[in-house]
Amino acid sequence: MSGTSIVLVALLLLAIVTAARGIRTVPQGQVWTVERFGAFTRLLQPGLNFLIPFIDAVGHKLNVQEVVLDIPEQSVITKDNATVVVDGIVYYRVMDPAKAAYQVQNLQQALNALAMTNIRAVIGEMDLDATLSSRERINSSLLAILDGATDPWGVKVSRVELRKVEPPENLVRAMNLQMTAERERRATVMKAEGDRAAAIQRAEGEKQALVLQAEGRQQAAMRDAEARERLAEAEARATEMVAAAAAGAGGDALRYFIADKYVKAFEALAANPASKLVVVPMEASAMAGGITQAMELLRQGPPASNAVPTGSGPWNRG
Repeated sequence: MSGTSIVLVALLLLAIVTAARGIRTVPQGQVWTVERFGAFTRLLQPGLNFLIPFIDAVGHKLNVQEVVLDIPEQSVITKDNATVVVDGIVYYRVMDPAKAAYQVQNLQQALNALAMTNIRAVIGEMDLDATLSSRERINSSLLAILDGATDPWGVKVSRVELRKVEPPENLVRAMNLQMTAERERRATVMKAEGDRAAAIQRAEGEKQALVLQAEGRQQAAMRDAEARERLAEAEARATEMVAAAAAGAGGDALRYFIADKYVKAFEALAANPASKLVVVPMEASAMAGGITQAMELLRQGPPASNAVPTGSGPWNRG
């Protein structure tokens, strides 16, 4: 090979190397920094970019998409000296590639250490119950702290999530026993309240029943009194009518009325099939005379108002 051929080959190789160093294709989702003699000059955006060969060089290749950073598991002591095992994830995005490349040496390592430190700080100010029940509060506190701390790095922390917050096994058993005791206590309290409410309802029911019974007795007594009053009024009117009839028709009409009632009462007493023995509490002669005179009056019909009674009997006495 001649010297000319060697020179041409060398020039061709130099052209290829120069083109390779001067032409850069940046993939989507990344931003590259350009350094000139070691100093940052500009950024290369996604797409085709040109550099000054042998003068400009690519410094850092940064991912500007949202990145998920896994926070490793660690043991954290709470305010009440309980140990819990915690891990989580952090979502962040590079907003200023120049700051992210030159303000911090290792961005992910720095974020990891910052997140672990602040998780211990936040949980250390809370007791165990608050740590287990206030995960959203812890996430919000960590987000505010990390977002403020990473702002000088040109990084935006968008979300912080604790994936696991687990107390030790012996503490879990104690918590289960405590939960069981608490549930039993609530069940006992609810049962006592139910018994109390039932007793109150029963007492109210008995009270209402007594009140209704008293009102019923009062109404019955009032009705009985009204009935007796009506009966007394009826008897009084009957007595007045009988007295008026006796005053108008004379003694014969009264004796006729009494004799008629006497005979009917005796007939009813004698006709009763349940009565095998009839006891008449009066003198036989007086009873016989009274019946005879009553029968005679019944056969004759009601006496005239001016008739004079004759005969003897119990209704002629006095």
